[in-house]
Amino acid sequence: MTQISKNETVDVITLGCRLNASESDAMVALARDAGLSDAVIVNTCAVTNEAVAESRRRVRKARRDRPSAKVIVTGCAAQIDPDAFAAMDEVDQVLGNHDKMLPGAFAPQHFGAHSERIRVNDIMAVRDSAPQFLGSANSPDKAQSRTRAFLQVQNGCDHRCTFCIIPYGRGNARSVPAGEVVGHVRNLVRQGYREVVLTGVDLSSWGGDLPGTPPLGDLVRRVLKLVPELDRLRLSSIDPAEVDPVLFELIVSEPRLTPYLHLSLQAGDDMILKRMKRRHSRAEVVDLCARLRDRRPEITFGADMIAGFPTEDETMFENSRAIVSDIGIAWLHVFPYSAREGTPAAKIPPVDGPIVKARARALREAGAAAKTAHLARRVGDTDTALFEENGNGRLPDFSLIRVDNPPPAGSLVDVRVIGASQDHLTGTLHG
Repeated sequence: MTQISKNETVDVITLGCRLNASESDAMVALARDAGLSDAVIVNTCAVTNEAVAESRRRVRKARRDRPSAKVIVTGCAAQIDPDAFAAMDEVDQVLGNHDKMLPGAFAPQHFGAHSERIRVNDIMAVRDSAPQFLGSANSPDKAQSRTRAFLQVQNGCDHRCTFCIIPYGRGNARSVPAGEVVGHVRNLVRQGYREVVLTGVDLSSWGGDLPGTPPLGDLVRRVLKLVPELDRLRLSSIDPAEVDPVLFELIVSEPRLTPYLHLSLQAGDDMILKRMKRRHSRAEVVDLCARLRDRRPEITFGADMIAGFPTEDETMFENSRAIVSDIGIAWLHVFPYSAREGTPAAKIPPVDGPIVKARARALREAGAAAKTAHLARRVGDTDTALFEENGNGRLPDFSLIRVDNPPPAGSLVDVRVIGASQDHLTGTLHG
């Protein structure tokens, strides 16, 4: 994902995850409050080698498009390898992932001719969670440009999956206390948001570092109870090994918690999952999804999966491809395996590149088939859509719907589904 946010003469270019997107919104506000002008901030991603390469391309393009602007590079790729970005002629300053969220981070005096070229601290030493938190909890100003608000409640990760470099860009897991989260959800509702999405690097580990180690389900329950005026609450991504009992019951029984889970799945073969150092088995994920669907039939699932992990043979790959239909993963994100220097998996003999590409393509085809089947089943339903700036609506299960004469962005409106294509629904306004 790449998006551009603007604050008069400051552009923020975002690559990567929803967490990066929410932090980019915060940086727009921090830059505005600091009085920064004539600058481009590139918020990089490090999840794959291609993401890093694309980050570098966006830096070069930013310099071509804004030759006189200050080019500031931040995000996971910059945190992990600041020297590589500082060596680029196009870059004025490299800013660490924690540093970019601090008050005063974008004060103009930090970007003078004699300023430090690299401002990156030891991310593993960071203990606070999300100091920016999209501005003050009592601020009346709308913090984000989207129709749904992304709220960062967790950062970092304590797990060390063998393929993943992100903990070295984000640090160890740390959580925002529930009381602060509730206050910010209230503020977002006051700003007019109908839906709030809770985000984090490892969202389902929320609470592990807080007194009493409350599970994520406790946070979700408190938000729903204490902010009754919130129409919809959505979770960005979940580790299937960490769906606690309270969260499970809320997912199947609370109508304001959207019936959609995006699973950090990665593979559907037990040996590959073990070599990835994941904490769930194939059977456990299939069982979890079956139990959720049994209690809440309208629930849908998304997932992240990696194609061509080292040592993956045809049988292992077929187990991964089959789990897409076994679960019915309607929203599948596929990543061809890309070895990242510094990760254990990079030392394992790789699968040949053409095979990796072919398997990624086959996984995407399986995901497309599951999505088409899901959308076809929705024809004839009546549901509620949240309409976006582009005129499209999102149903609670994340299905995209298009209608003639859509209502204003931010509207939550009942719709009737009258048709389905391979990637979206068509409908009419209902009532």
